[in-house]
Amino acid sequence: MTITLRPATADDLMAVGALHQRSRVAAYSFFLPPEALAEPTGEAMGRYWTERWGWERDSHRMTLAERDGTLAGFSYVGPDDEGDPATGLLYAIHLEPAEQGRGVGRELMIDALAAMRARGWRRAALWVLRENTNARRFYERGGWTPTGAEREDRIGSVLTPQLRYAREV
Repeated sequence: MTITLRPATADDLMAVGALHQRSRVAAYSFFLPPEALAEPTGEAMGRYWTERWGWERDSHRMTLAERDGTLAGFSYVGPDDEGDPATGLLYAIHLEPAEQGRGVGRELMIDALAAMRARGWRRAALWVLRENTNARRFYERGGWTPTGAEREDRIGSVLTPQLRYAREV
């Protein structure tokens, strides 16, 4: 049961989108209604990642985690969305639901922080849904702390409060 990390390619993005949708439903169904999680579909998420990848592949990095050759999760890092040139942003860590608690997320986080260090960023930040207590505990165990910054975004028709976390890389 070996976990392998590798850079994503354009050929991976439809599978990434499907995994992203499954991960969202599993992680957010404890606090969001089913109708908020029904869209986008896995196929639509794949198209989203394909389009985003086309614009960001030179400035962002997607890493895939595979367990015995099967996609288990991914991470996505890039420049800080608030424009701080010394800070990189961990945009996403999403796992196949069956991979929760099996070390894949930790490996992706370690790799993401190393990628940020390699790009010269001294600080890392991320946004996490306030109600996603499992993710918040995961990040706090990894040395991340809340900054006090908050924002709201929509998942489906539901406004979701988000908290910003940060740590040194």
